[in-house]
Amino acid sequence: MTLLFIRVFFVMISTFVGMYVGSINNQPVFGIVVGCFSGIILIIIESSLRRVSVRGLSSMVFGLLLGFFMAKLISDILSLLPLGEYFHSLIRVILTLVFSYLGAVMALRGKDEFSIIIPYVRFKRQDIDEGMILLDTSVIIDGRIADIYKSKFLGGRLVVPRFVLEELQAVADSDDSIKRQRGRRGMEVLRMMQKDPSVDLKIHEDDIPGDLDVDAKLVRLAKVMDARICTTDYNLSRIASLQDVEILNINDLVNAVKSVVFAGEELEIRLIKEGKEPNQAVAYMDDGTMIVVSDARRLIGQKVKVNVASVLQTQAGRMIFAKPVSK
Repeated sequence: MTLLFIRVFFVMISTFVGMYVGSINNQPVFGIVVGCFSGIILIIIESSLRRVSVRGLSSMVFGLLLGFFMAKLISDILSLLPLGEYFHSLIRVILTLVFSYLGAVMALRGKDEFSIIIPYVRFKRQDIDEGMILLDTSVIIDGRIADIYKSKFLGGRLVVPRFVLEELQAVADSDDSIKRQRGRRGMEVLRMMQKDPSVDLKIHEDDIPGDLDVDAKLVRLAKVMDARICTTDYNLSRIASLQDVEILNINDLVNAVKSVVFAGEELEIRLIKEGKEPNQAVAYMDDGTMIVVSDARRLIGQKVKVNVASVLQTQAGRMIFAKPVSK
């Protein structure tokens, strides 16, 4: 609503200025038409530039300033030569155009490096203490990130790079029905997060130059933006850790908040199915931890008390081995 008000106000001002200029030339109606039309054209141009990032624009401005400075420096050196005022003016114009263009293009192509070299090029919200968190495809499809973020265990802005969104779209359009379902679930998770006012989510439009895979681009972008990566991908976690990028693995968080059980502790559980070994039964705790009970196949479907024999920690999570309490 604020943006609409600004646009309407701008068109009104443009119309008023056009009327004033037209009145000077005794053509107020023509001035009103030109002013109003000019304001509308400028708003259309502004709307078409909505995907231009502030970081890219800042890099381009810096490149223009650098090119102008280099042109001025070389022009001052060439002014020492006796070439005449006409040639000096011509050289200044040519050098300014050439160096300004080269500076702007080089700055846009290397805007990621400019973000590291020149701090003011990267605009950062000061009200976010924890910084930004990049989401990869696996954690979006997983879906638990939405509830974790709303529970306030994660702080900062969630950022989905455009190349991650494109990979998610490719998964959603896959010929494999399982992949297609996973991709569509990820798209639905993103849509719900965008509509939730309590979730600070942003789509990052800039791409990383070079022929890199999505994981490599994600790691490089995290280093450029000084951000963390949230994922459920174990391989991505290892690659990012080797490059000093902080990783937030949802699986690590889930394992960390599971109930702590010690050997010798007594639990009351309901056995629900057979185990892999003969005469074993399996139960699950509220947090999903598997409990394997020996000599308990006959008790499947019943609620029994068991004594914890040992606890095994694996990459997939924690497993508890127990045996029924003798009556």
